[in-house]
Amino acid sequence: MVARIGTVAFEGIQVVDVDVQVQTASGLPAFTVVGLPDKAVGESRERVRAALHAMGLALPAKRITVNLSPADLLKEGSHYDLPIALGLLAAMGVLPADALAGYLALGELALDGGIAKVSGVLPAAIHARGGAISAGDDAAAGRGLICPAAQGAEAAWAGGGEVLAAPSLLAAVNHFKGTQLLAPPLPPDPGVLAAAAGRLPDLAEVKGQETAKRALEIAAAGNHNLLMTGPPGAGKSMLAARLAGLLPPLAADEILEASMIQSLAGELDQGHLTDRRPFRDPHHSASMAALVGGGHRARPGEVSLAHLGVLFLDELPEFQRNALEALRQPLESGRAVVARANAHVTYPARFQLIGAMNPCRCGYLSDPALACSKAPGCAEAYQNRLSGPLLDRFDMHVDVPAVRPADLDLPAPAEGTAAVAARVAAARQCQRDRFAAVTDRPGVRTNAEADGDVLDAIATPDEAGRRLLLEASDRFHLSARGYHRVLRVARTIADLAADATVGRVHIAEALAYRRRRPPTAAPIAMRSFG
Repeated sequence: MVARIGTVAFEGIQVVDVDVQVQTASGLPAFTVVGLPDKAVGESRERVRAALHAMGLALPAKRITVNLSPADLLKEGSHYDLPIALGLLAAMGVLPADALAGYLALGELALDGGIAKVSGVLPAAIHARGGAISAGDDAAAGRGLICPAAQGAEAAWAGGGEVLAAPSLLAAVNHFKGTQLLAPPLPPDPGVLAAAAGRLPDLAEVKGQETAKRALEIAAAGNHNLLMTGPPGAGKSMLAARLAGLLPPLAADEILEASMIQSLAGELDQGHLTDRRPFRDPHHSASMAALVGGGHRARPGEVSLAHLGVLFLDELPEFQRNALEALRQPLESGRAVVARANAHVTYPARFQLIGAMNPCRCGYLSDPALACSKAPGCAEAYQNRLSGPLLDRFDMHVDVPAVRPADLDLPAPAEGTAAVAARVAAARQCQRDRFAAVTDRPGVRTNAEADGDVLDAIATPDEAGRRLLLEASDRFHLSARGYHRVLRVARTIADLAADATVGRVHIAEALAYRRRRPPTAAPIAMRSFG
């Protein structure tokens, strides 16, 4: 007899149908799983055996074959335990043969028969409903989902389809036999999600650094990449932490998009979705796989976990050189591609990069009383850890000087996060309205994402601004990328001022945020020729 039940495999955020076929036939007792399973899937035999034993059942003295179709697709993860067990129970006659038709199942079995949490429940639920992220056809629509009880609320966010959140294998069996029906799970109240996420730090807590605050506001309004350079204790990390409070909340479709990645990474806690944009700040010891994705199972990296939010890299030159260079492609394309010999896995990675660094190894280049004996030569060696192409991808560069004790004695600034966030929200709404009128590309929502004809249509400066930009491009040797990034920043500055046209004053301020040559370059060159 052959029993069948559906489950899923994951290729990035794409969900692929997997048909679990269980056959019991005469022959020497054996339990075999075929269909290109990895080690975790192969070990499911013992977990299924123990779970059945906990229910008072034993494996039949027959040859049991489990086929995971399509057979040429690598099956990874422990979520195949539950569909294999349910298919085996149907093949044994414990469940009616047609009870599992129209269901997808995923869950890890404990030795006592409990069903433990697994990754990817939210994408699987959307796929079962027939959502847009599905890699299958329209026949997938309307299927039910069997998942762990701890993740029922997560699956309920997909809406539409039936969700059976079972605490144990026995509970799932009793539901299908009609002796113990499982109540449908409900998603948490969306009105309390933002409050549950915790309070964000306020910009009013930062004293001084008015130039850096202005740069942070512009970066938030246009989704621009920002690099802050300054001595230790100047407040770079404080400023970056307050960026999250300036950003507008995620839209409904963006909430699901960001949450699917968190679900695949196993970081979605009890189905608590939030409209707060992700803020990721990995340690500088993070590897290339940790940043852009990869590893044995090609998991999403920090650039994908920061999708639609912020990736903050503190002590930027201390990161591994190859890890930083791997950021260049996701910054341009908005996608992180993990290449494997048998597959290419793609994760979305449209993030805002915020970097912070000291001007040199000791950090006190501009303070003769504190600088090390190797200054100013140590500054060039330290800053050369960052390549020119990577630095060119920062829209804005701002110096964050040391805070004077007199600034700390001043009263708190009158303007806090709420006032700045209101201006940012107005500028973002202006951008959304403008892009809706000039382009049909759904991914373009902020000035930082505009390019080509779209950028020409929205950011062409007036005559005075054009002359200034051309003169500055020649004088500062701006690359084509730098030229366009100046236009994007200038368009955002104009939006914050509610100006319809990009003028000379906006171009001038945008040019002030472009990267300048290190101050040590000229003295070193003179010394080498002298």
